[in-house]
Amino acid sequence: MAEELFTGLIGQGQATALLSAALERQRLAPAYLFCGPDGVGRSIAARRFLEGVIAGPSGSPSVRRRLEDGNHPDLLWVEPTYSDKGQLVPASQALAAGISRKAPPQLRLEQVRAVSQFLGRRPVEAGRCLVVIEAVEAMAEGAANALLKTLEEPGNGLLILLSAAPDRLLSTIRSRCQAIPFARLAPEPLQRVLAAQPSASQPDPPELLELAAGSPGAVLEHRQQWHALPEGLAQRCAALIGSTPLPVSPLAALSLARDLCDALEVEQQLWLLDWWQLHLWRQRCDPRQQQRLQTLRRQLRAYVQPRLAWEVALLDLSGAAGA
Repeated sequence: MAEELFTGLIGQGQATALLSAALERQRLAPAYLFCGPDGVGRSIAARRFLEGVIAGPSGSPSVRRRLEDGNHPDLLWVEPTYSDKGQLVPASQALAAGISRKAPPQLRLEQVRAVSQFLGRRPVEAGRCLVVIEAVEAMAEGAANALLKTLEEPGNGLLILLSAAPDRLLSTIRSRCQAIPFARLAPEPLQRVLAAQPSASQPDPPELLELAAGSPGAVLEHRQQWHALPEGLAQRCAALIGSTPLPVSPLAALSLARDLCDALEVEQQLWLLDWWQLHLWRQRCDPRQQQRLQTLRRQLRAYVQPRLAWEVALLDLSGAAGA
């Protein structure tokens, strides 16, 4: 039975039912849009579904292993990239390659053209060529228009688009895909998924589970971000505006701004802002603090000089705390 393909994918009954029915009835759409939050199993579901497409509803351990290892000749898996010295580096490899991540990764026109070329070739082993595109909303206009043309003439191929923000896609792209909804997990299934993961070496801050908002993958990502912070840096942020405000010297605020920018890439700074905003809200529920940190977030995303943005924000916040 096709349902067995999705064993272990917790909390996604609607998605697995739709995909199982498509496999059982052999009514496959040329394109699917797996929409829902990051970290809830969309990538796992895509590989299991493609296993069923290749090997039939009963699946195949050898096909599953090759799909998971990324070495099946008829599967092209595409993810956003960074451009570095004329080369496109996948987002998953950027940290190991030492790539600057000041700007978010993108799906680029040349990647979409490669998808069209791949779909136009003859499959080697499977009955059709298969493509998965991650974070499909991360496309510039040219890439989106090229993808639309591919969807209009997919040939005998099958595409799966993964998106956490389908509303950012062209409506014409959405209309050419069968939508498969993925949901955030309720607390009980979320804990079941986390219980199967290796335990953290030390307790997580309570904010991490709340930030994840029902996404097991997000919990693991937030945990990784938290443990990658230099020791004491988050605590210094928390102490700058404590639950019992005390005067903070301008020197301490400027020193913290310097250390934040020296130690963290902009993406890490934005993540720390997420944690800090939630930490502050749990302590004091002060709208002014939240608005000031939101302004800082917009400045960092608009490529304002990070250290200057942090200095002004921290001086403002520490002055407000001492008022």
